[in-house]
Amino acid sequence: MAKKKRKTKEIKKKLLHKYRLVILNESTFEEKISFKLSRLNVFVSGTIAMIFLIGLTTLLIAFTPLREYIPGYSSTALKRKATELTYKTDSLVTVLNYTNQYLENVRKVLSGDVANNEVNRDSLFEQFKLDPNTVDLTPIKEDSILRAQVALEDKYNLFETEVRDRTLNFFPPVNGMLSNGFNAQEKHFAVDITAAVDSPVKAVANGTVILSEWTAETGYVIILEHGDGLLSIYKHNGKLLKSQGEIVQAGEVIASVGNTGELTTGPHLHFELWSHGNPMNPSDYLDFN
Repeated sequence: MAKKKRKTKEIKKKLLHKYRLVILNESTFEEKISFKLSRLNVFVSGTIAMIFLIGLTTLLIAFTPLREYIPGYSSTALKRKATELTYKTDSLVTVLNYTNQYLENVRKVLSGDVANNEVNRDSLFEQFKLDPNTVDLTPIKEDSILRAQVALEDKYNLFETEVRDRTLNFFPPVNGMLSNGFNAQEKHFAVDITAAVDSPVKAVANGTVILSEWTAETGYVIILEHGDGLLSIYKHNGKLLKSQGEIVQAGEVIASVGNTGELTTGPHLHFELWSHGNPMNPSDYLDFN
């Protein structure tokens, strides 16, 4: 026991024994700096300094881009980019293989090298050949209706029948007396309706204004498009109440009767009706009285 106590006291004495670290001027031996040290202080200070350096190094590696310079250490972003590049490379390789195969097939076709074609044309013809006895040629209901419509078109003017059916929804543009009727031979593709000045001119059907302006020969003109190739034209108006691009309803006032333009002979409405570029006689579809 005595020996152990003696050894402990000696170790403690050595650890706590004071030393003095002096820094001298080499030429004059003047004391510049001095430190009082003990072995215990040096050990504790060195341990703390090592822990601090280890912690600082860990922080620098974990939270700064310096970690990317350490061999074997890769960031999540780099891994993600590497994965994306791998997928893109695989896709490009696949596209390149398809392109090479396509170019090879084109080369064979251009050079006439089709002798080694593995496709048996006779087997294809045999596979897709139909037996007429297995086909049901009984006409269906829709086919019968279509045949009836075609037969009607051959017998009558189906287009004109369509227009006549649509006139059921037409609205008279103005009420008055016909002063000049439709005459295709004289190229008068309209009817002239006499009416009092400033009488309202109405749209014959729902439509869109595609022209609303002044012309020297026909005065104030407004043209409506009603869909399915149908146009209605109103000329020699006194005033225009709708502008180009506006949508109007059947019976809505769009202008007023006037006597404008060089070709007018008095207050009246010059009304034209066109369907798919063909002039139609408005008297066949409208009653102006």
